[in-house]
Amino acid sequence: MSYERFHYKSLSDVQEKASELGLSLPFASDTKMLATPVSIPGTSVTLANRMGIAPMEGADSLDDGSPSERTLRRYVNEARGGSALIWFEAISIVEEGRSSRTQLLLTRDTLPAFKRMVDAVKQAGMEENGRAPYLIMQANHSGRYSNPGNRAAPMIAYRHPILEQYRDADDDCIVSDDYLRDLEEKFGEAAGLAKEAGFDAIDIKACHGYLLAEFLSAYRRPGPYGGSLENRTRLLCNGILAAKVYEDESFMVTSRLGIYDGYAFPWGFGVTAGGDDTPDYAEPIELVGRLHREFGLTFLDLTMGNPYATTHVTRPYDMGMYVPDEHPLVGVDRIIHGIAAVKQAVPGMVIFASAPTYLRAYADLYAAGAVEQGMCDGMLFGRLSFADPDFPNEVIKDGRINPKQVCLTCGKCGDLIRAHKPTGCVVRDSETFMPFYKEFLKIKKTQPANFRG
Repeated sequence: MSYERFHYKSLSDVQEKASELGLSLPFASDTKMLATPVSIPGTSVTLANRMGIAPMEGADSLDDGSPSERTLRRYVNEARGGSALIWFEAISIVEEGRSSRTQLLLTRDTLPAFKRMVDAVKQAGMEENGRAPYLIMQANHSGRYSNPGNRAAPMIAYRHPILEQYRDADDDCIVSDDYLRDLEEKFGEAAGLAKEAGFDAIDIKACHGYLLAEFLSAYRRPGPYGGSLENRTRLLCNGILAAKVYEDESFMVTSRLGIYDGYAFPWGFGVTAGGDDTPDYAEPIELVGRLHREFGLTFLDLTMGNPYATTHVTRPYDMGMYVPDEHPLVGVDRIIHGIAAVKQAVPGMVIFASAPTYLRAYADLYAAGAVEQGMCDGMLFGRLSFADPDFPNEVIKDGRINPKQVCLTCGKCGDLIRAHKPTGCVVRDSETFMPFYKEFLKIKKTQPANFRG
């Protein structure tokens, strides 16, 4: 499908294009809704506004997984920007599950460095805004994308011919049931460390193609972790149970959950058995309902896709080297209506949505409209937070985000992270990140096979 790149000069232009494509996107007339607080049921937590920072890896840890000065700078800037919550980037809980040598790793040894960072981030929020942002640690195992020491070492749920076009794997890479049972307890240990570090919550991450997300589509895996929905969600649910040992009034367990992968059955979650890749949210709704009823979760962030293979699903774009087959507005429409379907089916759950950045200067009105229409309770902004970490205060104080600072969805930040280079906005902070991008281009020219995905 061919289409124009983002060229819309007004909100009405965007709405006209959406209508032409048969889409229904929510837009509010103002952003006042985003400045209102939201309370998390069953807890004492009230978020100051409806805007959050989505997990965006910076590829800037020290070799042992501790946050560097670059890591600290990024999160301090976000805290000053006024977001109600900062959902930290993927932090590995085991060395073998790291996505690179530059991914954060929380262990007993790195705990003091994390505590110093969390303290500094909360202090920055207090000094700038009179309140600290709510901080969520995203506990992750990279699974198929494990790359400790910058050497590929995939750990997979099952053989996946689509994904193996991008990264090789064989039967020896399939993780054992014994490994998974031990990993469940590791999520509990991570929760204890996150609490000690001063985080307000832990996310047992199950999205974007990483290990827990891959198990959601392990229809053909034998044994207790594959086949039925109960089995496919066992790793996630048991990881949540292990983490909830540490839950109290000051510390919450949540999850960032992928509700649609973008592949047909049996290779993707959130589709009809035996069908194509058309979304079917029956199983995601059943899972979210179970997390609410049986495990007591009252707050989730929902997302979609796999950034390595179905990038356009998880972060719609129209710039960069690869042009998706669908118009980006189709992706924006899919994700918000999928999230709305889950939200409406499980009304007791506070749900934040994802992926508004493609809409650029109109992303704030879109987020406000989604909340006003009951499609979600708030919105996490990812790429925009790299480009303009001050956007929440712009919305709160000025009523709109700064159109001269929005993300252009060029994909350069994604290029940097794949190259294991410190990651940020090459366009809006070119002095800092353009040198790293030039290094990436040199690597890509000499090692093109490393950038197939």
